[in-house]
Amino acid sequence: MAQKRTVKRRHCGTMSAHFRLLETDPGFRQRQAALENATARRMLLRAAYRTGVTTIPVVVHVVYRTASENISTAQIKRQIAVLNKDFRATNPDKSKVPLVWKGLVTDSRIKFVLASKDPKGKATTGITRTKTTRTSFGTGDTVKSKSTGGVDGWPSTKYLNVWVCTLAGGLLGYAQFPGGPAKTDGVVILNTAFGTGGTTRAPFNLGRTATHEIGHWLNLRHIWGDREDCGGTDYVADTPNASGPNYGKPTFPHISCNNGPNGDMFMNYMDYVDDAAMYMLTAQQVVRIHAALDGPRSSIGT
Repeated sequence: MAQKRTVKRRHCGTMSAHFRLLETDPGFRQRQAALENATARRMLLRAAYRTGVTTIPVVVHVVYRTASENISTAQIKRQIAVLNKDFRATNPDKSKVPLVWKGLVTDSRIKFVLASKDPKGKATTGITRTKTTRTSFGTGDTVKSKSTGGVDGWPSTKYLNVWVCTLAGGLLGYAQFPGGPAKTDGVVILNTAFGTGGTTRAPFNLGRTATHEIGHWLNLRHIWGDREDCGGTDYVADTPNASGPNYGKPTFPHISCNNGPNGDMFMNYMDYVDDAAMYMLTAQQVVRIHAALDGPRSSIGT
């Protein structure tokens, strides 16, 4: 069946979901603009990073039809471990960052933990499991509602909701930028690209799809700015302009948009390369993350 084929090329549905929300939610555009203005001021003033470490409770909603789609708790816990290494810049493969950019690698000071209390205050594993009759889902948020074969999220002011399911069309995942509808806030990840080991499939078997999508949830854009004419921007000055996404495992330097001699920062989590080829966030990407945590995401985390 189509949804069972191994995905060979990264495909993120975040911008598709984003443009849909811009058209259907009248206030979303204004809330996004307000956040971008606040972020730009923060950049201009060279504001200090948030102090300490922000701990974000995560609830993982496993939506499955077959036994293999009902991924193990161990696989989920390994994903949380990957997130904590990636967002704290303690991932061992950051040693592969080219020398010219090593000084930009930055700890975002975020820790992810599976929720220990549910919305009613009862003890929880931070994992829900929902059986569905659907063979797959798309970017239309159907996995986020019981009425459309998925499961309702927990309050997004207190939890990062992560839905793990089978996605159609070669999708690895998608996210909702800050400021969108509370009911659908969170990220969606393909079950064979979530965590490590278990049911994961190369080349997306190192947990980096969740890192990429949670980057969007924290208001990071794709590294090339979602245009392929060198006119795009990710609103971050310390990531080189790029002509489009990179795939697979590029060789440094990969030059586009007259950005030589160093070329594209394809090893950034917000590009489209394989899991094994991405391993960094930059200083100004962390500024964007902290602006989101001080703004629309300020109610979540401790």
